[in-house]
Amino acid sequence: MKKFEEKSIRSESIYEGKVVSLKIDDVILPNGKEAKREIINHPGAVAIIAISDEGKLVLVEQYRKALERSIIEIPAGKLEKGEAPEQTARRELEEETGYGCQNLTYVQSFATSPGFADEIIHIFVATDLYQIEEKAALDEDEFVSLMEVTVEEAEKMVKDQRIFDAKTAFAVLWMKLNKA
Repeated sequence: MKKFEEKSIRSESIYEGKVVSLKIDDVILPNGKEAKREIINHPGAVAIIAISDEGKLVLVEQYRKALERSIIEIPAGKLEKGEAPEQTARRELEEETGYGCQNLTYVQSFATSPGFADEIIHIFVATDLYQIEEKAALDEDEFVSLMEVTVEEAEKMVKDQRIFDAKTAFAVLWMKLNKA
């Protein structure tokens, strides 16, 4: 048994969307009482710490409707059905930045919002970048601008909240700790 495990006794699907689904589970708590849990199912995602030959972090700025603002992020995207995380990482790097990479190394995976979602994001480091001649198109509802910044510049962006998401804050910390 897992410590503090909550056993589902009922599950009701509420919504099935293009990216996520929502269900409500009735659970038995470790103390024997019942509770409800709202759970978002997500196929998972990748994020890429892309490092230029000059040692700069490649970032994209895009509008995030859920936050009602633009934020600066590392390239990322959701896993497509049957697609391996490494394949998704290469595709998203190309689509969002116009870069390919000679070296793609897995770093780690982590939960993005474990209190209510099952999304796992897989982090990769891309080096030996090269410009793609015929860049893959962004999704038709995706608009991004590209930038390359030093670790120090990225740290300032975290402080002033232009970088506002966990995966990108993780990338800045990773770059600093690894002196990439």
